[in-house]
Amino acid sequence: TDAEVSTRKKTFSEVQTERLDQAERTVLIKCPSKLNEKKLLQYLSSHGNVKSHFFFENRGSSALIEFSEKGSIASLQDAVGIPSASEHHVVPFKSRLFTFTLKNPVSQHVEETPLHLSPQCHIAVKDLIQKLCLADSISSQMYILLNEYQLTEENIKLRFLACSLVRDFARAYFPDCMVKPFGSSVNTFGKLGSDVDMFLDFCDTRKHATKMKKGPFEMEYQMKRLPSERLATQRILSVIGDCLDNFGPGCVNVQKILNARCPLVKFSHQPTGFQCDLSVSNSIATRSSELLYIYGSLDSRVRALVFTIRCWARVHGLTNSAPGTWITNFSLTMMVMFFLQKRSPPIIPTVDQLKELADEQDKHIIGGYDCSFVSDLRKIKPTKNTETLDVLLGEFFEYFGNFDFRKNSINLRKGKEVNKPESSPLYIWNPFEQDLNISKNVNQPQLEKFIAMARESAWILQKEDKTQQMINKEPWGLAALLIPFGKSNSSKMKNRMKIGSETIRSLLDSIKLNNANSQQKAVGK
Repeated sequence: TDAEVSTRKKTFSEVQTERLDQAERTVLIKCPSKLNEKKLLQYLSSHGNVKSHFFFENRGSSALIEFSEKGSIASLQDAVGIPSASEHHVVPFKSRLFTFTLKNPVSQHVEETPLHLSPQCHIAVKDLIQKLCLADSISSQMYILLNEYQLTEENIKLRFLACSLVRDFARAYFPDCMVKPFGSSVNTFGKLGSDVDMFLDFCDTRKHATKMKKGPFEMEYQMKRLPSERLATQRILSVIGDCLDNFGPGCVNVQKILNARCPLVKFSHQPTGFQCDLSVSNSIATRSSELLYIYGSLDSRVRALVFTIRCWARVHGLTNSAPGTWITNFSLTMMVMFFLQKRSPPIIPTVDQLKELADEQDKHIIGGYDCSFVSDLRKIKPTKNTETLDVLLGEFFEYFGNFDFRKNSINLRKGKEVNKPESSPLYIWNPFEQDLNISKNVNQPQLEKFIAMARESAWILQKEDKTQQMINKEPWGLAALLIPFGKSNSSKMKNRMKIGSETIRSLLDSIKLNNANSQQKAVGK
């Protein structure tokens, strides 16, 4: 749709600003069980125009209400009371989270139309597989998967609201601060049900630089000085963490993890249903989010392929939500980006090419690292590559199934394989912090498992007879790849082994026929 194209073409920071502004005009209401939607909206309209709303299931039904004007919230808050302290005593923090109950529920036994609830999580893989079998090509299977898993408009609003509610707390100490989401919530690759990564941003430094030039004095605030930025970060997060724990409505399981490489506060935000990770402003992480946003917005095949590969990896136990020696979703996403840079012609540009297109406003030097790249999508030439997703999926498995991981590393700045600077099994250059390997955690067995699964998947896609499988009502295409290998009936496995050994036998025969010289070549391959 045209609307979608116009939203697609906004710059990353335009989208962020718009969403943060939207979140400031939004409230969350826990609704009574028998609710007349019209009545609710009619009442809320007495406080101001309701711009948008939706309902969702969260231990009962809840409503997210976005007003046109911020003032409407103050008007509503004036009408809301504090819970009576009969059995519990309350912390009198007035937020934008409300509970509505009907004053006289008895008169309400008219047949209510059930509320339309927006789903906030994706369907189970087994249900997905059934949907995929009804598609007519691997390409359409991949778009079905994308549509089932990607963040919905409603879910994104809820994510920004969670940040905005945390910001209300932080502002008690730091009136100018912002709390912004980063990572999968904003980079177009987030899937329903994923955590919300957010950071505290004290973003007014650059704004003041120009004003400070005026007048005869150098002027600055007196502030508490600490020996390191890390210590300041730890102190700030410690206090905000305690604050959320003690006063935050619906903030539970607050954990302060202050000694991590990147100190953070983890908590569950019950009103929105999200698991949240709060850290202090990380400019490089924001640049990574924007880089992925650009790649995801350039061509619809990019997101379809990433969602597919990540779902595939999850099914086969190659990725895991717990930290460990397996490949992370971020590393996997970067591998897909690299693969798309390597197509002929390339589907997405290299980071260096994006840097060449950058203008003055796009210049970002962070901690000595050059993180500049173009932000205006219109300046990037669309690709001439017309390969279908059917082709790209098979080629992805083929490419990484035969990649020389021993010798080569993956470099997205240059878009080419370069010699590994050190011996980690999997080396993917951080596109900004050039001396870091983003997949340093991955060990050899995990990498070998990935290679084996990629080869097996390439093999399945090449060998399959789609029409036959559709007639037999067997999973085909992507659906066949989302079933853990070895689980499909054993006769098929034996069959596959037979074909496999026959292929190998004929290869051996053909080698024997050739002379010793070419035999040497075959072994060398």
